[in-house]
Amino acid sequence: MSKKKWLPLVLTLSIAALAGCNSSTSSSNTGATDGDAAANTDAKTYKVAISQIVEHPSLDATREGFVAALKDAGIVEGENLTLDYNNAQGDSTNNLSIAQKLAGAKNDLVFAIATPSAQAVAAQVKETPVVFAAVTDPVSAKIVASMDKPGANVTGASDTNPEAIKELADFIAEEMPDIKTVGLVLNEGEPNAVVMADRAEQEFSAHGIKLVKAAATNTSEVQQAAQSLVGKVDALYITLDNTVVSAVDTIIQIANDNKIPFFSSDRDTVEKGAFATVGFKYYDHGYQAGEMAVQILKDGKKPADLPVAMQEKLDLIMNLKAAEAQGITVTDEMKSKVKDQENNIIQ
Repeated sequence: MSKKKWLPLVLTLSIAALAGCNSSTSSSNTGATDGDAAANTDAKTYKVAISQIVEHPSLDATREGFVAALKDAGIVEGENLTLDYNNAQGDSTNNLSIAQKLAGAKNDLVFAIATPSAQAVAAQVKETPVVFAAVTDPVSAKIVASMDKPGANVTGASDTNPEAIKELADFIAEEMPDIKTVGLVLNEGEPNAVVMADRAEQEFSAHGIKLVKAAATNTSEVQQAAQSLVGKVDALYITLDNTVVSAVDTIIQIANDNKIPFFSSDRDTVEKGAFATVGFKYYDHGYQAGEMAVQILKDGKKPADLPVAMQEKLDLIMNLKAAEAQGITVTDEMKSKVKDQENNIIQ
């Protein structure tokens, strides 16, 4: 065959081969693009800021539970999560400054721990989703419009259930009938503490028990306030009062030295040395708030559509060593009121 006859055939084969290569390349690129898109979706990063009013065991445990819930949902610090942790150290000026800073920052979500932090953040942060925890009454504190329909960009988990105070008052009246007066160290500048104090006063009075208050406006006044109640009351009690809980070791010491039963509103204080409470683990409370954050971050839920959560699983929690230190005889009848005795009777 002549070269002239070969030439058209060679050209045809070359064009076909080139088309095949281009087709293969195009298919490969399409696959790479799809893969990259999937990888980008899986590799989404998050930035979450935390505002905490002060350090103490309950609030720290709340924060730890929140972070754990994010981690279990695949949002992991150091991998795809950047955390901006801010602690006001109990200072109202610092608390406001933190909220103002977060209002101007680019975060995917803000987590506010305790009523003062949540109030400041809710007032300043208007665009970024906000989840709160360790807030006693978010409606009275004007953090949300209602428990069922929070509205705006804020929702979260309340750390109280009215039944908790009622059950504790019932326990004291039934099992420790000699207690007729209960002393309460209280910072009336904390709305959450005042709300709980009012509830406690109602529940104790229903059993003929009088509540005697001693004011403490800061942590340095807690010891003196508690000491002023010695000789005037049969027992001591504290609410979820950040000022008071931050200095609770001084109350424990006074209770032990004077053989006065000491009741608290949170498990962590019982673990430290209060005798009893009706409550729950703050780690679990923070985890609950973290699950709400996951719904916002990963599922696209809006805070306004997520009702405020409340702790439902309440139990009596007792510390037997604290009972001994405070001159309390723990009876089998008392122990029988603890549902989860393995975890909630602290040896």
